[in-house]
Amino acid sequence: MAKKTLEHQGHPDHRALAGGAVRAGVFGFSDGLVSNVSLIIGFAAATSGSGVVDASNVRLAGIAAAVAGAASMAAGEWISISAQNELVGREIALELRELKMNPVAETSELAAMYRQHGMSSEQASISAREVMTNPERAVLVHAREEFGLDPDHLPNPIQIAVVSLITFLFGAMLPVIPWLFGGGSNARSTSVGIAVVAAAIAGGAIGHQAERSKVTSAVRQVAVMLLAVTVTYLIGRLVGMGIN
Repeated sequence: MAKKTLEHQGHPDHRALAGGAVRAGVFGFSDGLVSNVSLIIGFAAATSGSGVVDASNVRLAGIAAAVAGAASMAAGEWISISAQNELVGREIALELRELKMNPVAETSELAAMYRQHGMSSEQASISAREVMTNPERAVLVHAREEFGLDPDHLPNPIQIAVVSLITFLFGAMLPVIPWLFGGGSNARSTSVGIAVVAAAIAGGAIGHQAERSKVTSAVRQVAVMLLAVTVTYLIGRLVGMGIN
Protein backbone atom coordinates (compact mmCIF):
# COMPACT_ATOMS: atom_id res chain seq x y z
CA MET A 1 0.00 0.00 0.00
CA ALA A 2 2.81 2.40 0.86
CA LYS A 3 4.52 1.68 -2.46
CA LYS A 4 1.29 2.33 -4.38
CA THR A 5 0.79 5.62 -2.56
CA LEU A 6 4.30 6.74 -3.41
CA GLU A 7 3.80 5.83 -7.07
CA HIS A 8 0.85 8.19 -7.32
CA GLN A 9 2.45 11.10 -5.54
CA GLY A 10 4.41 12.10 -8.63
CA HIS A 11 6.97 14.84 -8.39
CA PRO A 12 5.68 17.78 -6.33
CA ASP A 13 8.53 20.00 -7.55
CA HIS A 14 7.38 19.66 -11.17
CA ARG A 15 4.81 22.17 -12.38
CA ALA A 16 1.72 20.91 -14.19
CA LEU A 17 2.19 22.53 -17.59
CA ALA A 18 0.71 19.86 -19.85
CA GLY A 19 -2.78 21.34 -19.86
CA GLY A 20 -1.65 24.58 -21.47
CA ALA A 21 -3.37 26.94 -19.00
CA VAL A 22 -0.07 28.49 -17.90
CA ARG A 23 0.98 29.09 -21.50
CA ALA A 24 -2.41 30.55 -22.37
CA GLY A 25 -2.38 32.83 -19.33
CA VAL A 26 1.11 34.18 -19.93
CA PHE A 27 0.58 34.62 -23.65
CA GLY A 28 -2.85 36.20 -23.16
CA PHE A 29 -1.65 38.74 -20.61
CA SER A 30 1.49 39.64 -22.56
CA ASP A 31 -0.34 39.90 -25.88
CA GLY A 32 -3.12 42.01 -24.38
CA LEU A 33 -0.68 44.37 -22.68
CA VAL A 34 1.68 44.86 -25.63
CA SER A 35 -0.96 45.10 -28.34
CA ASN A 36 -3.21 47.53 -26.49
CA VAL A 37 -0.59 49.90 -25.12
CA SER A 38 0.86 50.02 -28.63
CA LEU A 39 -2.56 50.75 -30.12
CA ILE A 40 -3.34 53.41 -27.52
CA ILE A 41 -0.05 55.25 -27.98
CA GLY A 42 -0.22 54.98 -31.76
CA PHE A 43 -3.83 56.16 -31.82
CA ALA A 44 -3.05 59.04 -29.47
CA ALA A 45 -0.08 60.05 -31.63
CA ALA A 46 -2.22 60.01 -34.78
CA THR A 47 -4.88 62.26 -33.24
CA SER A 48 -2.53 64.76 -31.59
CA GLY A 49 -1.93 67.01 -34.58
CA SER A 50 -3.46 69.97 -32.77
CA GLY A 51 -1.45 69.28 -29.65
CA VAL A 52 -4.50 68.11 -27.70
CA VAL A 53 -5.52 64.45 -27.63
CA ASP A 54 -9.22 63.65 -27.28
CA ALA A 55 -9.14 61.31 -24.30
CA SER A 56 -12.63 59.98 -25.00
CA ASN A 57 -11.57 58.70 -28.44
CA VAL A 58 -8.45 57.04 -27.06
CA ARG A 59 -10.46 55.56 -24.21
CA LEU A 60 -13.07 54.16 -26.61
CA ALA A 61 -10.40 52.73 -28.91
CA GLY A 62 -8.56 51.11 -26.00
CA ILE A 63 -11.66 49.51 -24.48
CA ALA A 64 -12.95 48.33 -27.87
CA ALA A 65 -9.56 46.82 -28.73
CA ALA A 66 -9.36 45.09 -25.34
CA VAL A 67 -12.79 43.49 -25.67
CA ALA A 68 -12.38 42.55 -29.33
CA GLY A 69 -8.88 41.20 -28.77
CA ALA A 70 -9.94 39.13 -25.76
CA ALA A 71 -12.87 37.63 -27.69
CA SER A 72 -10.65 36.87 -30.67
CA MET A 73 -7.95 35.33 -28.49
CA ALA A 74 -10.46 33.12 -26.65
CA ALA A 75 -12.16 32.00 -29.87
CA GLY A 76 -8.82 31.26 -31.50
CA GLU A 77 -7.60 29.20 -28.55
CA TRP A 78 -10.88 27.24 -28.37
CA ILE A 79 -10.79 26.42 -32.08
CA SER A 80 -7.08 25.56 -32.02
CA ILE A 81 -7.24 23.29 -28.97
CA SER A 82 -10.45 21.62 -30.13
CA ALA A 83 -8.95 20.88 -33.54
CA GLN A 84 -5.76 19.60 -31.92
CA ASN A 85 -7.69 17.26 -29.63
CA GLU A 86 -9.74 15.96 -32.57
CA LEU A 87 -6.55 15.20 -34.50
CA VAL A 88 -5.14 13.39 -31.47
CA GLY A 89 -8.34 11.35 -31.22
CA ARG A 90 -8.03 10.39 -34.86
CA GLU A 91 -4.41 9.32 -34.43
CA ILE A 92 -5.32 7.26 -31.37
CA ALA A 93 -8.10 5.52 -33.31
CA LEU A 94 -5.72 4.72 -36.18
CA GLU A 95 -3.09 3.44 -33.77
CA LEU A 96 -5.61 1.23 -31.98
CA ARG A 97 -6.64 -0.26 -35.31
CA GLU A 98 -3.01 -0.99 -36.16
CA LEU A 99 -2.49 -2.63 -32.78
CA LYS A 100 -5.40 -4.99 -33.39
CA MET A 101 -4.53 -5.75 -37.03
CA ASN A 102 -0.74 -6.06 -36.67
CA PRO A 103 -0.01 -6.98 -33.05
CA VAL A 104 3.30 -8.69 -33.82
CA ALA A 105 4.73 -5.73 -35.72
CA GLU A 106 3.48 -3.26 -33.10
CA THR A 107 4.97 -5.36 -30.31
CA SER A 108 8.36 -5.34 -32.08
CA GLU A 109 8.07 -1.59 -32.60
CA LEU A 110 7.35 -1.01 -28.92
CA ALA A 111 10.23 -3.28 -27.87
CA ALA A 112 12.56 -1.27 -30.12
CA MET A 113 11.43 1.94 -28.38
CA TYR A 114 12.18 0.41 -24.99
CA ARG A 115 15.63 -0.63 -26.16
CA GLN A 116 16.29 2.96 -27.22
CA HIS A 117 15.46 4.00 -23.65
CA GLY A 118 18.20 1.73 -22.36
CA MET A 119 16.42 -1.57 -21.64
CA SER A 120 18.11 -4.82 -22.48
CA SER A 121 16.70 -6.68 -25.48
CA GLU A 122 15.23 -9.39 -23.27
CA GLN A 123 13.59 -6.96 -20.84
CA ALA A 124 12.31 -4.78 -23.70
CA SER A 125 10.64 -7.77 -25.34
CA ILE A 126 9.07 -8.90 -22.05
CA SER A 127 7.79 -5.38 -21.27
CA ALA A 128 6.41 -4.88 -24.78
CA ARG A 129 4.53 -8.18 -24.73
CA GLU A 130 3.10 -7.38 -21.29
CA VAL A 131 1.88 -3.97 -22.44
CA MET A 132 0.36 -5.41 -25.62
CA THR A 133 -1.84 -7.82 -23.67
CA ASN A 134 -4.22 -4.89 -23.18
CA PRO A 135 -4.81 -2.97 -26.46
CA GLU A 136 -6.51 -0.05 -24.70
CA ARG A 137 -3.49 0.43 -22.46
CA ALA A 138 -1.05 -0.31 -25.26
CA VAL A 139 -2.45 2.46 -27.46
CA LEU A 140 -1.78 5.01 -24.71
CA VAL A 141 1.82 3.82 -24.41
CA HIS A 142 2.29 3.96 -28.18
CA ALA A 143 0.83 7.46 -28.29
CA ARG A 144 3.26 8.69 -25.65
CA GLU A 145 6.25 6.97 -27.24
CA GLU A 146 5.53 7.69 -30.91
CA PHE A 147 3.79 11.08 -30.83
CA GLY A 148 4.88 12.52 -27.50
CA LEU A 149 1.21 12.85 -26.51
CA ASP A 150 -0.62 11.90 -23.36
CA PRO A 151 -4.27 11.24 -24.29
CA ASP A 152 -5.19 11.25 -20.60
CA HIS A 153 -4.01 14.86 -20.17
CA LEU A 154 -5.17 16.74 -23.23
CA PRO A 155 -5.86 20.47 -22.71
CA ASN A 156 -9.45 21.53 -22.09
CA PRO A 157 -10.44 23.97 -24.87
CA ILE A 158 -13.04 25.76 -22.75
CA GLN A 159 -10.62 26.21 -19.85
CA ILE A 160 -7.90 27.53 -22.17
CA ALA A 161 -10.35 29.90 -23.86
CA VAL A 162 -11.56 31.31 -20.53
CA VAL A 163 -8.00 31.77 -19.26
CA SER A 164 -7.02 33.53 -22.49
CA LEU A 165 -10.09 35.77 -22.37
CA ILE A 166 -9.51 36.89 -18.78
CA THR A 167 -5.75 37.38 -18.97
CA PHE A 168 -5.85 39.19 -22.31
CA LEU A 169 -8.59 41.52 -21.07
CA PHE A 170 -6.70 42.22 -17.86
CA GLY A 171 -3.44 42.96 -19.65
CA ALA A 172 -5.15 45.07 -22.30
CA MET A 173 -7.08 47.21 -19.80
CA LEU A 174 -4.06 48.22 -17.72
CA PRO A 175 -2.80 50.89 -20.15
CA VAL A 176 -6.36 52.19 -20.57
CA ILE A 177 -6.65 53.15 -16.89
CA PRO A 178 -4.95 56.59 -17.18
CA TRP A 179 -7.35 57.56 -19.98
CA LEU A 180 -10.31 56.90 -17.71
CA PHE A 181 -9.28 59.84 -15.54
CA GLY A 182 -7.48 62.20 -17.90
CA GLY A 183 -5.70 62.65 -21.20
CA GLY A 184 -2.83 64.33 -22.98
CA SER A 185 0.85 63.72 -22.38
CA ASN A 186 0.28 62.73 -18.75
CA ALA A 187 -2.04 59.91 -19.75
CA ARG A 188 0.38 58.78 -22.46
CA SER A 189 3.32 58.70 -20.06
CA THR A 190 1.30 56.93 -17.37
CA SER A 191 0.06 54.31 -19.86
CA VAL A 192 3.61 53.51 -20.91
CA GLY A 193 4.76 53.51 -17.27
CA ILE A 194 2.04 51.06 -16.24
CA ALA A 195 2.89 48.86 -19.23
CA VAL A 196 6.60 48.89 -18.35
CA VAL A 197 5.90 47.83 -14.76
CA ALA A 198 3.39 45.17 -15.83
CA ALA A 199 5.74 43.80 -18.51
CA ALA A 200 8.60 43.67 -15.99
CA ILE A 201 6.43 41.79 -13.49
CA ALA A 202 5.23 39.37 -16.18
CA GLY A 203 8.79 38.82 -17.40
CA GLY A 204 10.02 38.25 -13.87
CA ALA A 205 7.23 35.74 -13.25
CA ILE A 206 8.14 33.88 -16.43
CA GLY A 207 11.78 33.78 -15.36
CA HIS A 208 10.81 32.52 -11.91
CA GLN A 209 8.58 29.75 -13.32
CA ALA A 210 11.30 28.70 -15.76
CA GLU A 211 13.96 28.95 -13.04
CA ARG A 212 15.95 31.42 -15.14
CA SER A 213 17.17 34.94 -14.46
CA LYS A 214 14.15 37.03 -13.47
CA VAL A 215 16.01 40.22 -14.38
CA THR A 216 16.86 38.99 -17.87
CA SER A 217 13.30 37.84 -18.48
CA ALA A 218 11.91 41.13 -17.21
CA VAL A 219 14.27 43.21 -19.37
CA ARG A 220 13.43 41.14 -22.44
CA GLN A 221 9.70 41.57 -21.86
CA VAL A 222 10.00 45.33 -21.37
CA ALA A 223 12.26 45.70 -24.42
CA VAL A 224 9.76 43.92 -26.67
CA MET A 225 6.93 46.08 -25.34
CA LEU A 226 8.86 49.35 -25.79
CA LEU A 227 9.87 48.37 -29.32
CA ALA A 228 6.23 47.77 -30.26
CA VAL A 229 5.15 51.07 -28.65
CA THR A 230 7.88 53.01 -30.46
CA VAL A 231 6.94 51.57 -33.84
CA THR A 232 3.22 52.29 -33.43
CA TYR A 233 3.95 55.77 -32.08
CA LEU A 234 6.05 56.65 -35.12
CA ILE A 235 3.45 55.21 -37.49
CA GLY A 236 0.74 57.15 -35.63
CA ARG A 237 2.66 60.38 -35.96
CA LEU A 238 3.19 59.82 -39.69
CA VAL A 239 -0.47 58.97 -40.25
CA GLY A 240 -1.56 61.95 -38.17
CA MET A 241 0.63 64.36 -40.11
CA GLY A 242 -0.66 62.94 -43.39
CA ILE A 243 -4.27 63.44 -42.34
CA ASN A 244 -3.61 66.96 -41.10
